[in-house]
Amino acid sequence: MKKAWCIPPKANGEFVWKMEDVLEVYKRPYDPKRPMVCFDEMPKQLVAETRKALPARPGQVRRYDYEYRRQGVANVFMMFEPLKAKRHVKVTDRRTKRDFAERLQELADVHYPEAERIVLVMDNLNTHTPGSLYERFEPEEARRLAEKFEMHYTPKHGSWLNMAEIELGVFSRQCLKEHMESRQNLASAAGGWEPQRNAHAFTVDWQFRTDDARIKPKSLYPSIE
Repeated sequence: MKKAWCIPPKANGEFVWKMEDVLEVYKRPYDPKRPMVCFDEMPKQLVAETRKALPARPGQVRRYDYEYRRQGVANVFMMFEPLKAKRHVKVTDRRTKRDFAERLQELADVHYPEAERIVLVMDNLNTHTPGSLYERFEPEEARRLAEKFEMHYTPKHGSWLNMAEIELGVFSRQCLKEHMESRQNLASAAGGWEPQRNAHAFTVDWQFRTDDARIKPKSLYPSIE
């Protein structure tokens, strides 16, 4: 993984605490009863061509007309377990609290039913809270799911700490170079990419550690006078 970071406008203790918290989670050894899953999402604009693309020819790539027709927006959820080199991709129409809650239920009951607790790393999007579970499910089910997760948040301006963001970047580069006309097209691309990448056990070689944070990007830390 390339060691790159975004320096926040003003370093503060909250940023440092959340950064070091995530880095300590990444140091934990693999535990099948407490799998560590990185969670992220991204919107994808859906567009349709207004004219047929010109096919590729020797020495010339496929060419598209600059005009296109907007078809709305879909959302891609990425659920990535780096220590097992497994990822699950879900395409939805939206990214509401309801969608987030349903993804947590999917993680708990479909992908990790034997886990005692799922360690979840994600950003601070306003839907990413246990409260979303209570807005989607009855209190008993919401409480059951809330107790299945140990949540850790990347700091504001620190989404680069989330390995799921790296996986979304790979997915974008490998599958989303061409226009997607519909959610079905996007889901089809994700459905082909996920098992292939899982079969090859591609993962992230995470090299950025707490000691690196304390030595290299010193400006992330507030000065103590």
